[in-house]
Amino acid sequence: MTGQRTQEPLLRRVRKAWVSYLFLLPYASVFLAFTVLPVIMSLWNSFTYNNLLEPARFVGFSNYVRMFTQDASFLQAVKNTFVIALVTGPGGYLLSLFLAWLINGMTRPLRTLFVLIFYAPTMSSAIYSIWGILFSSDEYGYINGFLMSLNLIREPVSWLLDEQYILTVVIICVLWTSMGAGFLSFVAGLRSIDKQYYEAASVDGIRSRWQELWFITLPMMKPQLLFGAIMSITSSFSVHEVTMVLAGFPSTNNAALTVVNHLYDYGYLRFELGYASAIATVLFLTMMGANKLVNLLLRRVGK
Repeated sequence: MTGQRTQEPLLRRVRKAWVSYLFLLPYASVFLAFTVLPVIMSLWNSFTYNNLLEPARFVGFSNYVRMFTQDASFLQAVKNTFVIALVTGPGGYLLSLFLAWLINGMTRPLRTLFVLIFYAPTMSSAIYSIWGILFSSDEYGYINGFLMSLNLIREPVSWLLDEQYILTVVIICVLWTSMGAGFLSFVAGLRSIDKQYYEAASVDGIRSRWQELWFITLPMMKPQLLFGAIMSITSSFSVHEVTMVLAGFPSTNNAALTVVNHLYDYGYLRFELGYASAIATVLFLTMMGANKLVNLLLRRVGK
């Protein structure tokens, strides 16, 4: 009887709003089928040995123990991924916000032009090839040619082969291509703020653009700030293709190896799906923790 009493209000609400749930059903079905179910299957596979040729065999936490105690390449990938994420995540986020704020006061034609210029590098992965030409390891590379013309170096530098420089070049390239959906959301958020708020703030004593940014703009852009942060974290932890295009796979002494590269290696080349799923689970939990931390920090904006 107690269970029926607790279920009755919920069932009554469902019956009253059945049309709303009917409209939600298509999206909910797709979300469950292509997001929730794959995550659950990946989590289950992380506790198995699965090579696609024989039935999956439950092995408990063996994949996780192997990952953190026996796989030196994974630890190197974690180190590289965190270096890239710590630089390109906050760097790309702040750079996107600053540039969006900077071009917000321009005329519409100029603003549209600069949005296109900043967003264009994210529209095609082929753009990475430009960086391969710029940092080519021979004397025909533009960076080497420029430095040699200034007599700053005497012989070409192997930017994409020397482990001393590979990760730096990758970080620069990722920063250059970080003006993605987060940047567009910042531009849209800035345009949606009514100018009356700034006029009222000027009456209350706010004089500089920095004061306007901190006391008006940022507090009113919290949804866009949160979306941009999620996109920035996701992109910084999922760096994969740029390292393969620039540094090759594998890179010299795994200098540019990321967690997604490692996952790709075991999932698509070695077909060790259980171990690849364990790597994906660790990456997923890390990204969820980072998103939670950023969400807590953004709540303090404007307080």
